[in-house]
Amino acid sequence: MAVEGAGQSGSGFDAVLRRNRLQAKLTQEELAARAAIGVRTVRDLERGRASRPQRTTVELLAAALGLSGAERDAFLAAARGQSADEPLPTTSFLQIPPATELIGRDDDVAELVARLTAPDGPRGVTLVGIAGVGKTSLAVVVSHRVAEAYPGGVAGIVITDGASIGEILGSIAAAFAVGHPDDLVGRFAGRAGLLFVDAVERSPDATTEMLTRLLDRIPTLRFLATGRHPVGLPAERVWPLAPLVAPPVETPDTLAAVEAYPAVGLFLERLGRVRRTQVEPDEIAPLATLVRRLGGLPLAIELAAARGRVLTIPEILDRYGDRLLDLDRPGTGSVSLRDAVAASYRLLNPGEQRALRLLAMFRYRWSLALAEQMTDGAQTDGADIVHLLDRLLELGLLSVRGSRTVRFRLLEFVRDYAAERAAAEGELTEARRRHALVLADLAQQIAPDLIGVRLAEAAGRLDDVSGDLGTALAFAAGEDPHTALRLAAALPRWWRFRGRDVSGRQWLRRLLDDPRTADADPATRAWAKVGLAQLALEHGAGAEEIGSAIAAVAEFERLGSVGGQLAAHTQLAGLFMTIGGYDEARRHGMAALALARRENKIRDMAVAENNLTWHEIREGDLAAARRRLAAVDDLASQCGEERLRALAMANLAEVARLDGKADEAERLGRGVMPELERVGDPNHRRRLRATIGLALAELGRVDEALEVLELLRLPEELPPDGPAAVVEAAIALRQGEQKHAAECFARAAEAYDGAHDKRDVVEALVGFIVSTPDQQERAAARRRLRDLCEAGGITLLPREQERLAAAG
Repeated sequence: MAVEGAGQSGSGFDAVLRRNRLQAKLTQEELAARAAIGVRTVRDLERGRASRPQRTTVELLAAALGLSGAERDAFLAAARGQSADEPLPTTSFLQIPPATELIGRDDDVAELVARLTAPDGPRGVTLVGIAGVGKTSLAVVVSHRVAEAYPGGVAGIVITDGASIGEILGSIAAAFAVGHPDDLVGRFAGRAGLLFVDAVERSPDATTEMLTRLLDRIPTLRFLATGRHPVGLPAERVWPLAPLVAPPVETPDTLAAVEAYPAVGLFLERLGRVRRTQVEPDEIAPLATLVRRLGGLPLAIELAAARGRVLTIPEILDRYGDRLLDLDRPGTGSVSLRDAVAASYRLLNPGEQRALRLLAMFRYRWSLALAEQMTDGAQTDGADIVHLLDRLLELGLLSVRGSRTVRFRLLEFVRDYAAERAAAEGELTEARRRHALVLADLAQQIAPDLIGVRLAEAAGRLDDVSGDLGTALAFAAGEDPHTALRLAAALPRWWRFRGRDVSGRQWLRRLLDDPRTADADPATRAWAKVGLAQLALEHGAGAEEIGSAIAAVAEFERLGSVGGQLAAHTQLAGLFMTIGGYDEARRHGMAALALARRENKIRDMAVAENNLTWHEIREGDLAAARRRLAAVDDLASQCGEERLRALAMANLAEVARLDGKADEAERLGRGVMPELERVGDPNHRRRLRATIGLALAELGRVDEALEVLELLRLPEELPPDGPAAVVEAAIALRQGEQKHAAECFARAAEAYDGAHDKRDVVEALVGFIVSTPDQQERAAARRRLRDLCEAGGITLLPREQERLAAAG
């Protein structure tokens, strides 16, 4: 028999056997084969013709059904004529398994119940999704919840492979307790009834024809179906069933926080069935990571939790985290994770399968546009991308979260399976190359917005795909270095904005030195050299990349690229400062300002004015510095460049502090800090904090200065830096702790040494001279200060001269 109905109603062993068989999703033939008994014996038992079976037969059936513990005891008791623990509901002809408690499906249940009980609701609803997502369990619960709304009865059947229309109709007739399918019309007699059809994909054409006939003949009949794809009827409403929600990465590593998510709740419930001990504190973070890797799929969660009988949660993650498809339940005949994905994959046509294999190259979330680029012209049978994504979602292969542009993601085990198929088809390398090209195009498209008012937004767009950027860069560096260079050349401003200057510089140096990129696009190589200089300058290695920036200027001049020249001159202005070439630094700064004025590039004029401010400070002309910063503020306002305005205000706070106006410095610094935290890079924010902390110490507001110092402190394993040391020194000096102040000033001078701003070293040396009681140390520091000022063309400010004179 290809299709199994529920048979006659009853509450004895016939009902218990039937209920357990349906829960195991077995046909009578399959159960008989497992138990090594005749199929007729199973049929007779379910029809109530043998109410007191032999004990050996019952034990064979219990073993074949995988029953143990209380479930096995109840099964054996029912066979002896005792009452079962879970009798069928009393609703007439409700011949489906008893409802079980669901985790994380409250919203689905509520909405489905509302639709199936509404007078104007759909004639049918089909739950679709990948095997193991919980379609059948949800449908069973919903069937029980809506039973009272169907006086004509609720009954269920399970479709098996190759079932004919006649066989299906015969089982439905048996489920509703009538002798022949033709009697179904009279059976309902105008009363509402609900038919639950499980696993429609096993015989899709016959199921579609069967439902079409019944819905036409019985106007009061509705259906609730489950399958890996819809039935395909006009009256059908499709309900894609998504996996359970897992805790996001930012969730705190506490049991209370993670167990609020349904995926964790299900794992813990299933884990509790195989081990008695509670989750240990060191298992919580691995638990959250594991259920995220499992994609929230109930089947995967149950298979993983079953390993908890032997393994701890960290061991499960370590053993299966990178090979989720290997999760199965050996020896039970149940579906494995690999089987579940493969079954849905086979439902796709060849073009859709090809598209899925390409999309599997994205390791994280992606957008509609990226998917379209990835599959465009890739022999995917010309499938419309929207239709394709809808199809993948319908089959439960795709996750869609939120309303952001980058919201699509393949479940991890689906991605792993599709990547395996790509390798088997011999297309994995080409697919990865296509992925790298798509990411390089995206980075180049976003790169221009990393300058100006859209910087934060542009950086956020790159943040959304940061994982895939790294994957693409790593692959292309080995297999397609031209694409890798194009990608890396577009990222320096993002790397700098996110504090990744060291690793970014390493990528650029490696790619520029690669002989395979010698014939790359000249403009790309020039931009890569500018980025190299910019990132090196950020972590104090700018002197090493002056040659790269000079070469870039020459190349941009040859290409006639004004934007490139401006960027290169700006970098050179900073680079020459690191080696004491202050006249060259000013020359490049003035060249950038002149070029910007000639081309009427307002933002670049503002950048140049801001950079030239340092030279005014170096020469002790604070009034000129204020004028330049006022120009920066005006120009930045004209072009809507809030980040430049914030930097100008931060620099103005520093000028005020150097001018002895601590109140103004503290007020300006605190006022601009929120904006700089929003749009500035880490070094700018750190420098401004130091300005505020020094101003507070000078004003005698030591407690507030100490709060700033705590924000500046670095982890103990990192070397000390200038900002924290100089603020600590200023606080110690204010508290009369001369020796401690001298130690901190010395540490600050050492940390600042080698950076491009020698004024910082000068200030630290002045502080050391006025605080150290050692005459020899003081004399040595004075000599060093004099040499530094002469070499850097630095003029001591009046207040610094006064402090040195007072120190003697």
